[in-house]
Amino acid sequence: MMGPHKNLVVWNKSMYLVRKLYEITDSFPKSELFALTNQMRRCSVSIPSNIAEGYGRSSNRELVHFLYVSLGSSNELDTQLIIARELNYMSENDFTELEQLNDEVNKMLHSLIYKRNVNLDQPIEITDFT
Repeated sequence: MMGPHKNLVVWNKSMYLVRKLYEITDSFPKSELFALTNQMRRCSVSIPSNIAEGYGRSSNRELVHFLYVSLGSSNELDTQLIIARELNYMSENDFTELEQLNDEVNKMLHSLIYKRNVNLDQPIEITDFT
């Protein structure tokens, strides 16, 4: 059975962000492999992973907690993207593409958190595909 998180636009968009980020960071200096490259990849992977974990929980309160963790990873990634651009590790076009994707994911997470905060102690109902 397909998990309900896989139907979410925000999960799918964050998965696309992960793929694009891996492609772009593949060209970063090898000296950054265990530094900025690794940190950026871990942040990006954390976003859809925590969305999925939250949807595997039993209440909106637990879901919202994991959505906030995803949001934190998105915010952290935003800073790392700026650092990578300032170090000239990526082109302006690549930076813009990743920044826009991350901004979209960030806004969707904010929206989903807002919607789920209304009934924190209720069981999760899969009706929102933000």
